[in-house]
Amino acid sequence: MSTKTGPQRFPGASRANWYQDDFGGDAMEVDVVVLHTTEGRTLPGYGGGSSAPNLTAVPDLAAKKLRWYQHFDVETSSRALVNLRGGAETNTNNVCQVELVGTCDPRTHKKWLAAGQAHIHWPDAPDWALRGVARFLAWMHEEHGVRLSGPGQWPAYPGSYGTGSGARMTAAEWKRFKGICGHLHVVENVHGDPGAIDFGRLVKYAKAELDVEDDDTSSASTPARPKVPAFPGRKYFTAGATNKYVLQLGKQLVKRGFGDHYRVGPSRTWGEADRLNVRDFQKSNKQLRGDADGTPGPLTWRLLFS
Repeated sequence: MSTKTGPQRFPGASRANWYQDDFGGDAMEVDVVVLHTTEGRTLPGYGGGSSAPNLTAVPDLAAKKLRWYQHFDVETSSRALVNLRGGAETNTNNVCQVELVGTCDPRTHKKWLAAGQAHIHWPDAPDWALRGVARFLAWMHEEHGVRLSGPGQWPAYPGSYGTGSGARMTAAEWKRFKGICGHLHVVENVHGDPGAIDFGRLVKYAKAELDVEDDDTSSASTPARPKVPAFPGRKYFTAGATNKYVLQLGKQLVKRGFGDHYRVGPSRTWGEADRLNVRDFQKSNKQLRGDADGTPGPLTWRLLFS
């Protein structure tokens, strides 16, 4: 069983419909977000939690904002994907699942419009709704290192249903995948949600939340800002962890003049010298002094590399 790292509750999300106590899942180090649509207009009951995702976003159409409900910890497996016996792991494959209340089906959209039933058709969702989802994706990127990238194909429903669209992953592709995808991409599943959601805008808005420039937004007349590498997640900076991000952090600490605790120099293995050097950097910055524990988080990382 994996160890959870970082915050497990999305800020502001309600726990009024919390199911983890009744349907406790497996602990995971999440590196994938799967987006669903509920094909309904209100918060689902999810069979009392037996088919619930980690979170649900309910549009408040009058206020033009998303209201979030959390059902499981971010890094506890939820239950919204089909998982065939003896096949690939789906719900437990390091996945955080998010249901977006509304529809991706143009026929349902047309029917609800004719009946005067307010809703969101996610393939042409309003800007405020996409930005609300993007804020969650940005938080998952900063706090858990989920990549702001995903499949190139997001086919429209109903063509996205089943396996005929070519977007469905194989078991091997699913096992390797890291980033953001839709229910329509997940192996062993046939559902086609969220259809042709504007994934490009979601990623663009998430990067804007993080103050990360897209490669195609620079121009000769606009000086380029220093590019801050993406924070990989807290799980890479725990006792004994060995990875490239520890070395990257250590080199930057030395570059910024905070390498006094290294006897030889930074390495790929996280140790006490790394923690003390990070703590020294945190103490030097007024934005970080209140939490100078030597553990790098997204703000420490961003300020160190800025």
